[in-house]
Amino acid sequence: MNENTAGPSGDLAIRVVAMPADTNPAGDIFGGWLISQMDIAASTTAALRARGRCATVAIDRVVFHRPVAVGDEVSIYTSIIKVGRTSMTIAVEAWRRVRHTSEIQKVTEGHFVFVALDANGRPRSVLDS
Repeated sequence: MNENTAGPSGDLAIRVVAMPADTNPAGDIFGGWLISQMDIAASTTAALRARGRCATVAIDRVVFHRPVAVGDEVSIYTSIIKVGRTSMTIAVEAWRRVRHTSEIQKVTEGHFVFVALDANGRPRSVLDS
């Protein structure tokens, strides 16, 4: 069952199970862990598009819709929404599948901005990739 009839947007970039070590003092999965997973997923998409090294330069519009629990399967979807000369903006959605069910729920979304880098760590054109 999917409570959001539209379902995830973008391509599946990573899937991971939330573990007890990833919790905050309240016992929910720590928001920083979730943003880290979203950044990993977005960086994979950015590196593929730029065909090389990229760096996160901004995270924008992050909204936490609901908590993630230990044992939830977290799937992160990405889509490139803007490509500039050296940068890319990637929309990222994190969805949870409650353990032992088929129910999925969107838990977090945001925009991640990356810059393509050359071998010296300097910005380079994404379009030359």
